Amino acid sequence: MKNNVLIVGAGPTGLVLALWLTKQGIPVRIIDKTAAPVVNSRALGIQAHTLELYQQMDLAEEIIQAGHANLQLNLWANGKKRGILKLVEQGQKLTPYPFLLIYPQDQHERILIRHLEKLGVIVERSTELISFSDYPDHISAQIIGPQGKENYHAHFLAACDGGKSPIRHQLGLNFPGGTYSQVFYVADVVVKGAAVDGGAHISFDQHDFVLLLSYGELGQARLIGIIREDQVESLQNISFNDIHHTAIQDLGLSIEKVNWFSTYRVHHRIVSDYRIGRVFLVGDAAHLHSPAGAQGMNTGIGDAINLAWKLAAVIKNQASEQLLDSYQIERRAFAEKLVKSTDRIFSLVTAEGYFFSQFRTKIIPYILPKIYNNHHLSQFIFRLISQLSIHYRHSPLSQKNLGKLQGGDRLPWIEYEQSNNLESLKKMLWQVHVYGTAPPQLQVWCKMNNVPLNVFAWDISCEQAGLLENAIYLLRPDTYIALIDPQAETRTLDEYFQNRQINCSAQI
Repeated sequence: MKNNVLIVGAGPTGLVLALWLTKQGIPVRIIDKTAAPVVNSRALGIQAHTLELYQQMDLAEEIIQAGHANLQLNLWANGKKRGILKLVEQGQKLTPYPFLLIYPQDQHERILIRHLEKLGVIVERSTELISFSDYPDHISAQIIGPQGKENYHAHFLAACDGGKSPIRHQLGLNFPGGTYSQVFYVADVVVKGAAVDGGAHISFDQHDFVLLLSYGELGQARLIGIIREDQVESLQNISFNDIHHTAIQDLGLSIEKVNWFSTYRVHHRIVSDYRIGRVFLVGDAAHLHSPAGAQGMNTGIGDAINLAWKLAAVIKNQASEQLLDSYQIERRAFAEKLVKSTDRIFSLVTAEGYFFSQFRTKIIPYILPKIYNNHHLSQFIFRLISQLSIHYRHSPLSQKNLGKLQGGDRLPWIEYEQSNNLESLKKMLWQVHVYGTAPPQLQVWCKMNNVPLNVFAWDISCEQAGLLENAIYLLRPDTYIALIDPQAETRTLDEYFQNRQINCSAQI
């Protein structure tokens, strides 16, 4: 039996899962029923935390160079700019990527595919999973492709097959939630006007709103807006020219060309189980939510990376299958919070009536910049939107402790004159960090157990980030803190791995 993973769906989530598994030496087969990759921009926003994770594959800088960093959000109401939220100022001490990167999904996928091909893995197109059976020691899948039907055995099956997931349907899983009544449009356009400055803009008027995200060459932009109720019945034949343009006109824009236009309804759903036996649901197959905050694709990528290192550890016999239970515990808890928060924002932005109209045009554009000018509040907002605030404190893999930082938290970014502490995380391994001085017994333990030890100089930035001098920080292969031991005792490390049936010594 091959120690392989069958991945169904070659969007960003499936491609990232394939990349991270392949990089760890796990054979994968990735199939997609479409004949070719997407040819329109679809999901655009790449958050700071995703870029931090992309460092593990040396992807971050390449994608940043190809994308477009939106450094601030401009707030408009009734045709006048009312405020600015400067993302860079609030995020520059938190992450090396203090911005929202706008990068069209089709181009994003091409980079991921190219990196996967360099590792010897080709996406199999026009290839579909017909059915599968889940056995105690393998998955038996029936696949149809250009060469006909075949039976294929895999160690695990990953459903990255989107919101309508046939795999989820075959499993008979509940997908509770609902569909918002509002209908949205999305358009990729070439525009001219004062607001075409390479930034992000949101424009409100009494009955309309539009979000503009700049990308690519100056003048290329994504527009997201709402379609009024009186137009919903004619959705099948609606075009960009038919929608209300008041919020667009308020930005002083003229539309030179429409490259792509589509309408859609927004869903908010979370699957009942992220895992059934040897089958895992990842990305949109597991959760759907509003586009508020550009969270969807980033959440799917986070799912993939969370799952990849755990599958690799189990397949390599470095951990028991108990480790795989933490995937649902960690990622479903985050999805629940995300759906609730995006639901509130979405409802506020789209609600109809005089009160909500006044709130959007006369309160939000004035109050939000004042809130954002508060250092602590603005950092909280940036952490939330950028997904830097994701944590797994309640996971069985997180050891509790007292202090600002906890097991399950993201490791704070510390910048030094010539380097930073995130550089060491390119290795997808368990590792130990010490900020200050590592005791001799810890050095011996790390060498004996094949665990990299990284010692960083202690300075005021470490203290401000909540780190403890000379403490042990055990980091998971996906860069999250597993435990913190202020006493720096190696016994704590032994107990951690023994209690969770993980053999860190076996890692390569």
